[in-house]
Formats: sequence, C-alpha cells, structure tokens
Amino acid sequence: MNDGAPGRKTSVLRVFVHTGGYGALILCAAGLFGLAHPNVFTPRGIPVLAYIAYAPVFLGARRIPWKFIAPAGLVYGIAAYWLYGFWFQEFLEEKIIFFAGLFGLGAALLLVFPLLKLCWTLFPARGWLAQWVLWLGYEYLKTLGYGGFHYGITAYTQWRLTPVIQIADIAGVWGVNALVVFASAWVSAVIGDGLWGTGARPLGGLKKGVLAHRRSGCIWAACFAAVLVYGFLAPVDYSRAPTVKVALVQSNVDPWLGGTGAMRRNLRVLLGLSSEALEKEPDIDLVVWPETAFVPRIVNHYRRRTDRDRFELVRRLLEYIDSAPVPFLIGNDHGEEAYDHNNEFGLQDYNGALLFVPGKNVIPPEPVVYRKMHLVPITEYFPYDKQFPGIYRILLGSDTHLWEPGKDPVVFSAAGLRFGVPICFEDTFGYIPRLFVRNGAQAIVNMSNDAWAKSPACQNQHLSMALFRSVENRVPSARSTASGETVIIDPNGRITARAEPFTETYLTGRIPVQENPRRTLYTRWGDWAGVLEAAGAAALLLGGLLKRGKKLWQKTS
Repeated sequence: MNDGAPGRKTSVLRVFVHTGGYGALILCAAGLFGLAHPNVFTPRGIPVLAYIAYAPVFLGARRIPWKFIAPAGLVYGIAAYWLYGFWFQEFLEEKIIFFAGLFGLGAALLLVFPLLKLCWTLFPARGWLAQWVLWLGYEYLKTLGYGGFHYGITAYTQWRLTPVIQIADIAGVWGVNALVVFASAWVSAVIGDGLWGTGARPLGGLKKGVLAHRRSGCIWAACFAAVLVYGFLAPVDYSRAPTVKVALVQSNVDPWLGGTGAMRRNLRVLLGLSSEALEKEPDIDLVVWPETAFVPRIVNHYRRRTDRDRFELVRRLLEYIDSAPVPFLIGNDHGEEAYDHNNEFGLQDYNGALLFVPGKNVIPPEPVVYRKMHLVPITEYFPYDKQFPGIYRILLGSDTHLWEPGKDPVVFSAAGLRFGVPICFEDTFGYIPRLFVRNGAQAIVNMSNDAWAKSPACQNQHLSMALFRSVENRVPSARSTASGETVIIDPNGRITARAEPFTETYLTGRIPVQENPRRTLYTRWGDWAGVLEAAGAAALLLGGLLKRGKKLWQKTS
C-alpha cells in the first residue's frame, strides 16, 4: 500500500504541509477521547463519542508514513491525556512531575502507534480487526505494575448507560471495552476502504465501505443488542434485603492544608456535621468520614503525646466517638512501628481506615485498621528512594504524602454489615474491591479526597470507575469524599443518593445487606477478559511476524 511518504529531499515546509492533515487527524482523535470522558466542557462526558473516538487513531496509523508514526503516537498521547487529566497538575507543587507523567503516558503510544501500523503490514485484508485487538490489549496492560493507571480506560465513558455496563459482572470493564472500541475500528475500516484514497464521492464511498463490512457490522449490532437484553435482565433484586443506614460526611476541605490550626477547624466541621446527622436521623447505624479526614496520627499521638496540640485534638475526637451511639469509620494518617519497603524498622506511615466502636476500642484507641495497599505511584509511594535520591528529595519537598503500602485486605464488621474499604485510588482498580468481596465483604465503603483537584470532571472520572466496582461484584457501594462525589450506589450500578459536590454537608441513605451476595463470574475469575485481550494481541503480532518471516525466507531461499 502506498502511504504517500515524501521523498528524502523533501523540504521541511513540504513535509509540514504533507503531514498537516495527519496531524489534524491525530488532534481530532485526542479531542474525541477527551470529550467522551468527563471533561472541563462536559463534566459528565459524552459517551456516544467513545464509539468513534479511535477511528481517527486507527485511520492515522494506517496512513501516516512510517517515519512519522511514532511521533504521532507521542503527540496523540500527550494531547489526549492533557485534555483528560488537566486537573492533575493541581496535585503537585513541582509541575515538572505532572509533565513527566504526561510524557510517560504519551511515551507508551510511541510503541503502540507503530504496532497499529504494523497490523496493516501483517494483515493487509483485516488490519482493522488486528488494530482492535491490539488496542484492547494495550488498555489492559497499561493498568498493570507500579505505574498502573485505570484513568482513561474506554469502558468508563459508559458509566451513565446502566444497561450497557451490566456485562461487567461477567468480563469486568474489559467486556465493555471490547464492545465500544470495536465500533471505532469498524468505522475506520468503512472510511478507509470505502472513502479514503478511493476517489469516491462521500456518500457513494461510505455506502461502498458499509457494504464491504456489512457482515462484521451486523455481528456487532447483534452483540450490542444482546448486551442490552442482558442489561435489562441481569440486575439483582435487593428490594427485600435488610438495610444499614449510613451517614457519609463531606467536609469540603483539603485536610492537609493549613497546619494544626486548620486541623482544629476541620475537626469542628467534621464533628458538627456528624452531630447534626445523628440528631436529625437517630436511626443511623454507621458514620463514615473521608480519606485522611483527620490527619494527626490517632493511635500514635495518643500513646506518645510528644505534640501537645495534636494530642488534644486526638483526645477530643476519641471522647466524642466514645460517647457516640454508633461506630465511626475514619480516614487517618496512621502511624505504627513496622518494617518499610527497604526492610528497615521504624515508625511507618500508612494511609489508613480506622473503625472505632464506642465503648469497645476507642479509649485507649485500639481500632481495627485497614492500610491502603495500592498507593498512587510517585505521589503516594516511591520505592526507589535509594536508586533515585534526587527524585525522592523533590517528592518530599512537593505536595505529596508518601506512605508504606499495606498488605491485608481487611474486611470490617459493624452494624450488621461486613464491608471492605478501598481508599481513594484503590476503587479505580477492579482487583481491590474484588479481594474484599472474596474475603466476605457485603458492601464497598470508599473514602476519598479529591478536594485538591477542584474539578467536577476529576470527581466524575473517579466516580465513573467506582461505579463499575458495584456492578462487577453485585454489591452496593457508599463513598464518603472530602468534596465529592459522595454517593450511594446500588448493586446494579445505579446512584441512589448523592450529595451536592463542593459543599459542606453529609449524605444519609440505606444500603442493602445481602447475606450471601451472588458470586459473579468477575468476582470468581477477575480480569480474565483483559488477560485474554492482551494475550490475543501478543499472539496476533507474533503469528503475523512469523508468517511474514516465513514468506520472506521462502522468497530468498
């Protein structure tokens, strides 16, 4: 196939003119990606755009000359994630870390785009199908390892389309991913084979392309219809299940700002909102505060008392809880003696969730503790302090809070409910809530602090992922956040109660208690569909390369 590459002696100006159309195509793709997800213009996103968002990517990878394909991937990656994650730069004082992260996300596309183009070399008749599988594999692989990142996964654009996402209880987000990304691949095939480069008029060319790919289009339409049918039949009926009433406190402050004085004011707000909720609704069974809502290390300050002001804050908090009529679940910068990632013993910091039951474990404080296991890379956990001391010093001087990771998926029990507490970033991953449910949790109670972002899009992006966790495991979720989205989600992914974001308030509501929640296929097998997609992409590329190598060997022998 002639990709229209300019000759070696082509001037810089002519190269720019020649590639300008491709550049516009890539930037258009970045725009579609950003708009499909919650974004600065439409905070809830435009889900229908996800069905065509990658068509320009697949077309561009098919047509862009080899010498420009890797830079095109970098440009796409940086532009797409800039539009998507613009809010993240608010997290760091050292903006260089934001730009380094942005470049890192774009750099992955440096490899992916050439592989997308290679699909057409290896499979001239069905390159678009190979591109589809490759993209699915890429999206799964980018969630793995230390730098694993679920933000931006295509399936999350569908979070408000409840019937579409019900298949997550079978295949997780990866089943929804396959459905949505296929549409982009199919559109790219229709345009590429029927219109682009054929010289046909627009309507005639599109008709030609649709007819050429009508069989695959009909198969996709049938699968989409089946997904919708399943979406209407699969939701669980929990109407007769007993319920537990929770109060989710939303203090609308970033608890890390302002020192001890601000912590004192913040505690007044937290206690005031809790008291108001308990007085107005005495049938509340559990009060939940957000991630690190109370910053001073509760257990450590009570025992050591080296800081008088913070000990007084801790004492005031514990006396209040011990006199309360219900248990309290509190996010705290928990400190305890332990070994760190370098196997050095000392006082370690954990991003913790602490459960206090009045009259049992409050004074002295002996809470049940869950320590966050999957910390945010770089900004919460950097295990390479000895290998990269310069970067480590920058992080310590920035707006970051470095913790040690926990190891145990602790399941709490209170008010007749067993629940797991993924902390903030953790509910963006399917495997963490799944661990809790497999350990006996009947519900997911998330605590988050996205107050620093000051962005409705950021909060909705996070919510879009958290919502999938309920569908995957068919358990309800309750989210207590610093500034939003504080919500209650039923086992079918429907938001049943929501607090107004960016307000100082609380949310009360009932969550169903299913004695033995149905073990979904996802709960049993996890991300099996993502693994298959990644394995399928690797097998396709390897098989194609071996087949092509065999042909070349036969020609030369």
